[in-house]
Amino acid sequence: MAIPTLTDEQVQSMSRLEKDTWWLKNVFRGNMPQLTLRSALTGFLLGGVLSATNLYVGAKTGWTLGVGLTSVILAFAVYRVMARLGARDMTILENNASQSIATAAGYMTGPLISGMAAYMWIENKPMPWWQMFWFNVVLSVLGVLVAFPMKRRFINDEQQPFPEGRACGVVLDTLYTSSASVGIFKAKALAIAALIAGFVSFISGEAYLKALHALILTFKYGTGFFDTILNLRTRFIATCESAKDAITSTWHLPHNLDPVYAWLATKGAEPKIANVTFKQLAINPALDLAMFGAGGLMGIRSAGSMMLGAIINFFIIVPWMISIGEILPKSGSIAEGNAVFGRAHILNTWALWWGISMMVTASMVALFAKPQIFVAAFKGLFGGKKAAAEDPVRHIEVPLWISWAGMPIVGAIGVWMAHEWFGVSWIFGALAIPMIIVLTLIAASSTALTGITPTGSLSKIPQFIFGAADPKHPPTNLMTGVMCVEVASNASNLLMDIKPGYMLGGKPRHQAIGHIIGIVAGSLASTPLFFALFMKGYNPAVAATDPNHLQNAMVTEQFVFPSAVQWKGVSELVTSIFGGTGGTLLTQSIIISMVVAAVVGLIFEVTRIITKNKFPLSPLAIGLGVVVPFESSLAMFAGAAFFTLMHKLYHNLKESRGNLLWIQTHEPICAGIIAGAALVGIGDVLVKVFVLK
Repeated sequence: MAIPTLTDEQVQSMSRLEKDTWWLKNVFRGNMPQLTLRSALTGFLLGGVLSATNLYVGAKTGWTLGVGLTSVILAFAVYRVMARLGARDMTILENNASQSIATAAGYMTGPLISGMAAYMWIENKPMPWWQMFWFNVVLSVLGVLVAFPMKRRFINDEQQPFPEGRACGVVLDTLYTSSASVGIFKAKALAIAALIAGFVSFISGEAYLKALHALILTFKYGTGFFDTILNLRTRFIATCESAKDAITSTWHLPHNLDPVYAWLATKGAEPKIANVTFKQLAINPALDLAMFGAGGLMGIRSAGSMMLGAIINFFIIVPWMISIGEILPKSGSIAEGNAVFGRAHILNTWALWWGISMMVTASMVALFAKPQIFVAAFKGLFGGKKAAAEDPVRHIEVPLWISWAGMPIVGAIGVWMAHEWFGVSWIFGALAIPMIIVLTLIAASSTALTGITPTGSLSKIPQFIFGAADPKHPPTNLMTGVMCVEVASNASNLLMDIKPGYMLGGKPRHQAIGHIIGIVAGSLASTPLFFALFMKGYNPAVAATDPNHLQNAMVTEQFVFPSAVQWKGVSELVTSIFGGTGGTLLTQSIIISMVVAAVVGLIFEVTRIITKNKFPLSPLAIGLGVVVPFESSLAMFAGAAFFTLMHKLYHNLKESRGNLLWIQTHEPICAGIIAGAALVGIGDVLVKVFVLK
């Protein structure tokens, strides 16, 4: 069934009162169940899972994945299973409520893998969990309050597209109004992809197989099955100690090429560039299915650009800089053949800067090249058509007085938290509030038109402004940046969430409540998981003598925190420019690389804009290819290339099974691969920390 919509001419000619009246008559579904206990509980649980997935993927790549379509499919699958068990079928609005809650939860990980992580690295100590939780929740609630005065304009009046939100609405309508087999097929495809990816991740997970081996030995050498069950923990620990060598040597599917490099080294044939081995240059392809799935969603242009950036950096520029002595080994000597470099050392001492320079330049050009976004952001908010005396949807909308009363109260709480917990001056915290409004308007306008919330580029604005005002206190630019970006992101995501509800005739008030439930769900899931995954290597005694201990403990080959690295890099850049420290952070070669990268990024981005996005390269993605590990760029490129090839093979075969599987079910398959690999990967880390400790 086609979703009722206004024509472009009607959108332009009708008043908002007329549009609201039309919507109430033609789209609104009345008292159809929407935010029920079961839809809220389903969304809460799915949100926790998706939040964990996004935390895992975000720590590896710096990207937070769009989880709207994933949550639609997952919620639909859960409801179908419940219906087969005898439960009443869920309505389309209950499914939408669940996806809205889950989507809100999925986006709660953004600050944890970016600004907050960078703040902790600067301070060289973990943030207390309760500060992380409440600061995240308060800023997200402020985003909800900021969003609703804009909802009437963006959604009701201007009927902006919000592409991802519209896609969710279309998918939901398809699942509930077309053949049920279509929805079941997509749900099965997602589940099978998750199972395959999860199985591969399991057999390549060293901790899983060691724990399984230890468990088998525990029963093998136990005094009896039931006695072993009753004393499992004690006997398991004893087995781990007595059979340590056997357990340590447990086979698992190699995750990367380390065994191959080791074998080649014994033959004297290990590949090298500039007399430095591939492994020390951080060129180590890995079996990373989560990144393969992410590449499938990303598309070939961005993934190909990332691959190009990785090749230029790790195969050309870094070996060149090593050969001329601009990048020195962390330890050892090239001449003696024992030089130690590694990705983190190469990135932090040199390569990071040209990658960041290209990303920042491209982001800013893309942002300011569209003045209509700025004009649209303010047009109509303080002027435009006068509100009608009678409001036909006032009984289902969120009353505006809640926003007007709540914004100063919640904003003041946020400013107090920033001052008391992070040392941000009262004046800078207060000045961040009006900047939040401005940046939220810009972010929401961009999201409405493109589906992309430019949080990365927007974060640089408060970082540079407040960093210039208070250059000797890095937490000022970091935490005001977190404040601005978190509010702008949540407001934009809420508007994106509301779009499918508006299309399908749901109650906005219920969606607002659902979004707040999602905020709590995401924070409850992501905060403890953050500490379990990333804080296990922190030692306060070591931190007292090593100013980079926490960053070194958190950043591993598996989790590289590229977004946080970028935030910290910008913070240090601001300090070096405005702080007057006289330090030598930026050497001459780094400065030259930054200038060249900025110019190239400017040219590429302007070319992309002039050619209306037909230019094949993305300078933002090229810079990202420098920041993320080479193996992640390679895996994402492989995923994008695979699904691009499938699209070319089956695009014209509309009725074929291949078209249904690889084109129509493309997003659920990628989402399943990501979810299966990420969740099993999280489990492997938890087993290593809590079971094999």
